[in-house]
Amino acid sequence: MNNKFAKRASFVNSSETREILKITARPEVISFAGGLPAPELFPVEAIKTACEAVLNEMGPASLQYSMTEGYIPLREAICKRMKEIGIDSSLEQVIITSGSQQAIDLTGKLFINEGDTIICESPTYLAAINAFKVYDANFVEVAMDDDGMIMEELEKKLQEHPETKFIYTIPDFQNPTGRTMKLERRKRLIELANQYDVLIIEDNPYGAVRFAGKELPPLKHLDTEGRVIYLSTFSKVFSPGLRLGWICADKVFIDKYVAFKQSADLHTDSFAQMITAKYIELYDMDAHIEKIKAVYKERSTVMFSCIEEFFPKNVSYSTPEGGLFIWIELPESVDSREIFTECLKNNVAFVPGIPFFPHGTKKNTLRLNYSNMSKDRIIEGMKRIGEVLHRELKEETASL
Repeated sequence: MNNKFAKRASFVNSSETREILKITARPEVISFAGGLPAPELFPVEAIKTACEAVLNEMGPASLQYSMTEGYIPLREAICKRMKEIGIDSSLEQVIITSGSQQAIDLTGKLFINEGDTIICESPTYLAAINAFKVYDANFVEVAMDDDGMIMEELEKKLQEHPETKFIYTIPDFQNPTGRTMKLERRKRLIELANQYDVLIIEDNPYGAVRFAGKELPPLKHLDTEGRVIYLSTFSKVFSPGLRLGWICADKVFIDKYVAFKQSADLHTDSFAQMITAKYIELYDMDAHIEKIKAVYKERSTVMFSCIEEFFPKNVSYSTPEGGLFIWIELPESVDSREIFTECLKNNVAFVPGIPFFPHGTKKNTLRLNYSNMSKDRIIEGMKRIGEVLHRELKEETASL
């Protein structure tokens, strides 16, 4: 039988990272691959209490269909939390999504026509690349340095592509690099978006997990014309399994998001929304996040020390002040996929960097996650990677 796939099916292939995660799920593998929060920090007992309270207070209503926009008490709690970081919003400007990944997918569905240009950081979040590819987007990459997207490069790309639909950016502890966009660049990004009449998609799953440095205002706080669409999630600070994210934008955008979400899944899990709202009512979410930050700071510090001790000196790395990731750059002649293959033989894994580039342009990079492994396993895993790097980089040098 001939396949009956839509044209867009040709844009979607199995994610390289998903295949890596299947391999690294083996218990003997020390995995720095997935962007997984530390499961031992999930507030299991508190969630049990919240579940019971929801069932006792709401009964059958907690298991019923609900409104597409989301559970009102949870949206109110989100508005309150966003106000604390400088984003003033109303209920009409917030919609709950099934994780921020659905928010990204709905964004592609809402804005991207076949062949439309979108601008993103280089590298960028691979699941966003995959989501936007479905709609046959034309990716234009903008180089980064330690302070985030380079604005001179961005302006050049905007001049070359005046038809750009939106700029997709992760300004806080970017995935995969861990870098944070400095304040001056945030302000300049808003200026350029206004000047060239381009939307900004601000993806902020990690902003609450800052364990060092100074808090910076979201792009949405700096927005002067309502052109920033803000995405976030509870996955990194509460529970990824509940699949709760949200979109905050001007009502004209939210109305369209609601219509598209209705056609996708009617609404996000009612029970999960009520549990989360009840947890926020009964417990101190900020105190819980402080525990997460303390653990991640400790684990990232251990990983930094291991890089200095075990890795070759011609390897560079990012020094994030929050989030979940460290970005490694190897000598340009080295292919991190080959390093990955050798590391896996020693039961340690990471994500090679190529999938994070829409056009697969850089092969000498890799991403490390420090949130999901204990200190002892971080030390042992990094030692194993270091041994492979020393061997492979020495062989690479010898062959030149």
